[in-house]
Amino acid sequence: MSTPSPSRKPKLIVRTAELADIPAIIQLSHRVYGADYGYTAEMLTGQLSHFPEGQFVAEYEGEVVGYCATFRCAEELALGPHTWRSITGGGYASRHDPKGTWLYGMEVCVDPARRGLRIGRRLYEARKRLCMQLGLRGIVFGGRLPGLARRFRQFGSAKAYVEAVQAERLRDPTLSFQLRNGFTLIGLLENYLPSDRASMGWAAHLVWRNPQHAEHPVLAKAQRGGRLPSSVRVATVQYQQRRIASFEEFTTQVEYFVDVAADYRADFVVFPELFTLQLLSVENRKLSPAESIRSLTGYTDRFASMLCKLAVQYNINIIGGTHPTEMEDGDIHNNCYVALRDGSLHVREKLHPTPNERHWWKISGGDGAQVIMTDCGPIGVMICYDSEFPELARHLVDQGALLLFVPFCTDVRQGYLRVRYSCAARAIENQCYVVMSGNVGNLPGVNNFDIQYAQSCILTPCDFPFATDGIAADTTPNVEAVAFADLRLDTLLEARTSGTVQNLKDRRHDLYQLIWRRD
Repeated sequence: MSTPSPSRKPKLIVRTAELADIPAIIQLSHRVYGADYGYTAEMLTGQLSHFPEGQFVAEYEGEVVGYCATFRCAEELALGPHTWRSITGGGYASRHDPKGTWLYGMEVCVDPARRGLRIGRRLYEARKRLCMQLGLRGIVFGGRLPGLARRFRQFGSAKAYVEAVQAERLRDPTLSFQLRNGFTLIGLLENYLPSDRASMGWAAHLVWRNPQHAEHPVLAKAQRGGRLPSSVRVATVQYQQRRIASFEEFTTQVEYFVDVAADYRADFVVFPELFTLQLLSVENRKLSPAESIRSLTGYTDRFASMLCKLAVQYNINIIGGTHPTEMEDGDIHNNCYVALRDGSLHVREKLHPTPNERHWWKISGGDGAQVIMTDCGPIGVMICYDSEFPELARHLVDQGALLLFVPFCTDVRQGYLRVRYSCAARAIENQCYVVMSGNVGNLPGVNNFDIQYAQSCILTPCDFPFATDGIAADTTPNVEAVAFADLRLDTLLEARTSGTVQNLKDRRHDLYQLIWRRD
């Protein structure tokens, strides 16, 4: 008897989307909507961060040819009047509610060159299966009316047009398909997507009710389907500046703190902004401030390699403060290097150099602000002055960040308090944790090294489940120290949906939006 040959891999599959799919989904959205209206990497990261099990791709012979995005929301939001931008949080799915009883369909797009393969139907079926698995009441969304503008003069209103489609006197390529697939029309949504000219901004308000739905207890802890740990331990290093004779001596000091944090089983250890200024004491040449900063860029490769090696060796995620870095165009940026314990390295730029940084050090601001996916969930980085701009924190949280890390470097108490008060506000506004790490000590006789003032801390939202003063851990000002805190991610997620105040949930998306510039 001959051995049966292995089954052939299916040509067309629907599966859960992954971060690695983001570039392909972006290209798909450009093919469907054009480059001006396609998705950005930040939007897709937000969708995958907020509700990873609710995003699907259709893959045909290894190519992504369809995408389906969903999130959970409360009934009053899903069934009430809304726009696409307001209910989706600007396309980030940032209004995902882990306790929401309805599945909201924010996107289904299919490659125009692959139509005829019933990809749309497969994606809708994936949504229905997810809805039934979660025991939700049903699916709701705003459906396009692509034939409306062409037939508007004939029918005179969106309502009359839709009624004709319902009565099967007319065929609309999208609405007719949705009605055949078991969706029920419950109304119309005006100005749902103003950029959709074919639909004249209108959408059909459609629902599919789960036939298996039964009342069930709401999970007390929303942990993203078990993908996140319930608690994360964080260590913040208040770093003492002291003279050193070599880069190896600098490495020894950094390794000491990484070792300490790892011994205490911390998941993250955080270092201050520009703590590599200590390397100026190695040669201590008489240079201008700008020349001194540029001289430090010569250590960039060694510094990054050191962080990666320590992260793997000690099994810890390192937020490596910041280090001046010469970019390809010759500009100097103040970059944060994040080494994860899997050996990967991520670089995040300071977006807002202070006036003194621009004037004396000739540092330029970067333009990227994406979250970093870690084994403890999505994190964001705001470098010192960045924390004083609320838009950046909101952008990172919209992408799914639960923890924001703020390496800072301040010379006097007033400057420090600007950063601290701003970080406390960001923790409240975004219902997230914020971790600050600063330098202390001075280097007399070292050219272009300023005085330091810091009181590093770990901040929380101000609500009953957290510390009464919104401070999970604090340090004594201006002394070398390490502070630890266990941060409950399940508590954070629960506060976002049912806390005394619900800052993320209660944003007025109908009045204001944060729109991040496209590249």
